[in-house]
Amino acid sequence: MERARNALVVGGGVAGPVTALALRRAGIDATVYEAYPRSTEGVGGTLTMAPNGLAALELVGARDAVEAVSQPIPWTAMSFGRHSFEIPQLADMPPQRQILRDDLHRVLDETAAAHGVRVERGRRLVGVEEGADGVTARFADGSTATGDVLVGADGVHSTVRGLIDPAAPGPDYTGVLGFEVLVDRPVSGEPGVLHFAFGRRAFHLYWKTLDGRTRWAANLPHAEPLRLTDARAVPAEEWLAVLRETYGDDDPAADLLRHVDADRLHVTGATHVMPSVPHWHRGRLVLVGDAVHAPSNSSGQGASLAIESGIELARCLRDLPDPGAAFAAYERARRPRVEGIAARARRINQAKAPGPLARAVMPLLMRVLVKVAMNPERNLGPTHRYRVAWEESAADVA
Repeated sequence: MERARNALVVGGGVAGPVTALALRRAGIDATVYEAYPRSTEGVGGTLTMAPNGLAALELVGARDAVEAVSQPIPWTAMSFGRHSFEIPQLADMPPQRQILRDDLHRVLDETAAAHGVRVERGRRLVGVEEGADGVTARFADGSTATGDVLVGADGVHSTVRGLIDPAAPGPDYTGVLGFEVLVDRPVSGEPGVLHFAFGRRAFHLYWKTLDGRTRWAANLPHAEPLRLTDARAVPAEEWLAVLRETYGDDDPAADLLRHVDADRLHVTGATHVMPSVPHWHRGRLVLVGDAVHAPSNSSGQGASLAIESGIELARCLRDLPDPGAAFAAYERARRPRVEGIAARARRINQAKAPGPLARAVMPLLMRVLVKVAMNPERNLGPTHRYRVAWEESAADVA
């Protein structure tokens, strides 16, 4: 195979447009093919953009647009009832930011369009045909598209992952459903302080918005995963009643939920993580983002890692002599980092529902941990200081 000159990018979420932007910067033409006929408006709640993600966005010209529609988080805290403990941060790094997934998709689409990236909607991938000269994608509407490589940026339920390896693992359900709401009621403290709150029955989080309201989100334990359409088919009044019962003993969740109108409750659906994927690529096909590495939202790194991987893939395709060599170098560069972060997030998840005894001793334990064990450079430095070496040749380290 020769060096790639054009790419088909399947998936128009976060990883897809960023990968296409990076490929364009690398001199490789890229078109994004998205299954849904319209934008992702209303799908997903708020997500975190970490300093490493912001730095990666700068490489594709999207950082300013993302910062303009997001809220800085000056610091974070763990809360147990009325006890809150500030989590030490890296003092010399920009703050992480909270952004609505809708807003992130919109600004990435706008940035991609401004840089000449084509996005074709209503194109659901159903199969591929590989040949000596390229790969042809077949879509559900009967249309086709041909390129030198095909990038699967199609999320945790990836079609491309199954085409690369029919035995590939699927996503694991985390056991919780996501809910989010903007409440016309303030909480104490300064705007943007993100509280990770350990309730009596379930985990939740909240922060004050810049206009003085409160955004509250819940990880509601639920035995079976529900598709987003099924979760949203349940009347919002029923979900709100369940949330009020689950968080009725928690502060400030109980008070916030008393002031929530059912029609403002946003159901974000079941949350999933990806186990280790044995095969990231095959032939002319390769995976990026949640399709191959979706860590728990406890990591705060899902979007940032997806963005990094899309840019690293473009760098390797730019510098290596053929797609096979580029894909192998890309996997070597990314697998240790993303799987290490995912493993740390899994350990955090195990502490999200402490029992009665653990809840009783946790405030005392946190005082000790904050002073002794929570070294920000050790805990956050390797993750937040990471930078894709765009200006360096991937061939030098392949």
